[in-house]
Amino acid sequence: MDTIFSKPITQQFAFDADVASVFDDMLERSIPFYKDVLNLVCDLALCNSQEGEKIIDLGCSTANTLLHLYNKSHNRVLVGIDNSKAMLENAQKKRNAYGADIKLICEDITTADLSGSKVIIANYMLQFIRPLHRNEFVANIYNALQDGGSFILSEKIIFEDKKLDKQMIDLYYDFKRKQGYSDFEIAQKREALENVLVPYTQDENIKMLENAGFQKINTIFQYGNFITFIAKKN
Repeated sequence: MDTIFSKPITQQFAFDADVASVFDDMLERSIPFYKDVLNLVCDLALCNSQEGEKIIDLGCSTANTLLHLYNKSHNRVLVGIDNSKAMLENAQKKRNAYGADIKLICEDITTADLSGSKVIIANYMLQFIRPLHRNEFVANIYNALQDGGSFILSEKIIFEDKKLDKQMIDLYYDFKRKQGYSDFEIAQKREALENVLVPYTQDENIKMLENAGFQKINTIFQYGNFITFIAKKN
């Protein structure tokens, strides 16, 4: 169970062994409708790919998305890329336990070879890429996709309306309290994520996708300050 922030923090948030050990619980208790979004993303990834085509999950962490994909269909080439050895160790254990045909790569996602992909997935990952490099990275994703390929991404967002943004943050903290997190844990995690997780607005995300070359961009899910897009390469 996630109790990482029940003690005073000593460093910024990192995807280290401590976080990896509780990451699945952290996701389900920190992201509203996490399982629903996961199912939607996987279903759309399969709808937009065919047998033998490659689906890459960027920042795959413990391979939740990849295992969901594998359980739904065994005939895609599934690849997960993450630079956290601790996360991938957990992913490997889960992959082996399920006997899933999934390739896991420990590498920097911003420099990894993504070419030949029909679908690229980034669930709550781009927000951790420094804004200085984020646009270029998304352009690289566009270039790596096959014609007709899809980029499916989920992100935490902020609102331009500051009053609404504050209301959404307050409601989100209420959600976390209902999941069993204390006010102290919420405050500790917020401090640890400061300048590590840098969210954009919905419009900024769409503009970034357009600048990368994506022609068809649609919002397929939103609840409060969590949103999921699908962007198509014609």
